[in-house]
Amino acid sequence: MKVQELVDKLGLKVLSGASGLDREIDGCYVSDLLSDVMGNADAGNVWITLQTHKNVMAVASLKEMACIILVKNLSANEDTLNQSNEEEIPILQTSMSTYEVTGKVYCLLND
Repeated sequence: MKVQELVDKLGLKVLSGASGLDREIDGCYVSDLLSDVMGNADAGNVWITLQTHKNVMAVASLKEMACIILVKNLSANEDTLNQSNEEEIPILQTSMSTYEVTGKVYCLLND
């Protein structure tokens, strides 16, 4: 599944990094602890989090994430969005809780 398909199926809002919507999704990782993501996430994962600061993009780039989903209508600051555009890693937004969006992503990836 590509990031664009995930956006379409879940009604996610693209905040930045639209040039990376063709990235392939290979799994999902859910964590708000950056060191946990650095140590355990895999390349191609969707990262679901409530963290919005610039260090999120540093970790996403290091781990070659497919995209980031921010929950509860959270939005990233301008520096983070600019970095997302440069790295071509989409930052997506949903009004859903972490629990809800994780369940839906799981179902889509395992259908």
